[in-house]
Amino acid sequence: MKHVRLAALAAAVLPAALSAQAPAPAAAKGTSLRYLVAPTGNEARYRVREQLVGKDLPNDVIGVTKDVTGQLVVQPDGKVVSGSKISVKVASLASDQTRRDNYLRRRTLETDKYPTVDVVPTTFTGISSPIPAGQSRDFSLTANMTIHGVTRPTTWQVTARAEGKDVVGTAKTSFTFKDFSLEQPKVPIVLSVADTVRLEYDFRFTQQP
Repeated sequence: MKHVRLAALAAAVLPAALSAQAPAPAAAKGTSLRYLVAPTGNEARYRVREQLVGKDLPNDVIGVTKDVTGQLVVQPDGKVVSGSKISVKVASLASDQTRRDNYLRRRTLETDKYPTVDVVPTTFTGISSPIPAGQSRDFSLTANMTIHGVTRPTTWQVTARAEGKDVVGTAKTSFTFKDFSLEQPKVPIVLSVADTVRLEYDFRFTQQP
């Protein structure tokens, strides 16, 4: 009987003891993919059609900056993760005329008060997994964009391709001055400025470990 009791006790206690001594299973690794704006290969541009006094045809004004920072965090199924944001320092936007650039900084964009344009991606449409190496994809991106203190949803048309661990491509969208409560430029040498502003972003993101 004594041996029976000992066997029963061992059967009750031993599994619990072994369970307590066994190492806990490793935590599941996070599956999110994090991409940082690369140090080079990024350029943001605006395009606005204007008609100058004394000119027969309108032309596109193009302002450019490479001052872009931020990150994009996505799940393997293409869903955007909170914390994704791209910021463009608008004070460094430069066109072919310094006078125009100064006007935009002081009057239209008020860069002292609103130094950045911020784009917060929310949803990808038309893509559901990372782009395979050496291939490209066309898709759209919905993002909340903040300009001059006003935030509105925007839709970007994106063409991207994979280059090693980098993703490179171009994203485009458009809006009106009124959409973001921006003052439409009015200067003596400019006869008219179209209400539509087109934005283009040539990007390079580098995947992080």
